[in-house]
Amino acid sequence: MRIAVVGGGGFIGRHLIQRLLDDGTFEITVVTRDAATASFPQSAKLEVIEWQSRSSRIVPFLDQDAIINLAGANVAGGWWTRRRKQELLDSRVMTTQRIVTALRTAHPRPRVLINASAVGYYGQRETQADETTRPGQDFLATVCKEWETVAAAASESDVRPVMARFGFVLGRDGGALQRMLPAFRRGLGGPLGNGRQWCSWVHIDDTVSAILHCLLTEGVRGPVNITAPIPVRNEELSRTLGEVLQRPARLPAPAFALRLCLGEMADLLLNGQDARPQQLVESGFLFQYEDLRSALLALAL
Repeated sequence: MRIAVVGGGGFIGRHLIQRLLDDGTFEITVVTRDAATASFPQSAKLEVIEWQSRSSRIVPFLDQDAIINLAGANVAGGWWTRRRKQELLDSRVMTTQRIVTALRTAHPRPRVLINASAVGYYGQRETQADETTRPGQDFLATVCKEWETVAAAASESDVRPVMARFGFVLGRDGGALQRMLPAFRRGLGGPLGNGRQWCSWVHIDDTVSAILHCLLTEGVRGPVNITAPIPVRNEELSRTLGEVLQRPARLPAPAFALRLCLGEMADLLLNGQDARPQQLVESGFLFQYEDLRSALLALAL
């Protein structure tokens, strides 16, 4: 199977590409904005090409069996000024729109488009959310809603769309956990705000396995929550991480201080969702890590 991975240089993309190469049955085209500085494994089954999503050139990677689009500016990359918020939206929606538009005239065309999204789609929520739950009203929910609307239009070209709503992906070499570890290793970690917000987490290995499951399972389409079956409160996440590291984790970060330091971006830390992976479970996916402690221990932090 030939697969194009757009935005493959990020945390999830790196792990996905390595898994595909280890499998040995996939031919991979990595699509990046800066091929000259991109760092990927050397393999005869991996090609790296450069593509600018705002370019007028035809999308150069549509002659694949599948496209996995992980492109998007880092939401934790700076203050959410008006300009930054527009960049976060455009980097997701415009890239996806270019792909979906090009699919209409592509021959041959991919059979499936797996497009990144996030559980932020649900907004701040106390009650359980599955893939049928309505979107929230905050900024991230609005971004995810627009992003998914564009991706879903791939079905008009007879391409199966999957919108992968990623939760808090646990890995020691990337993502939010990597940024948390220095403080927790020094015994300076603790809950954020009141610690009662939900955290829908998932181990990086299960994340990659879930992407491959969506890729290869014809019946999976539409939004898919890529989260572990048992979410936790932020206070439990902090306590369990401290126990795994054998460090105290009792220093809370007050909500007012986070908002003072981060502005609206503090919503990333103070809001949460109890998102359940209904479609994954119903389609037969088996998680390797269902509880938080085993997932953290497996990372050998």
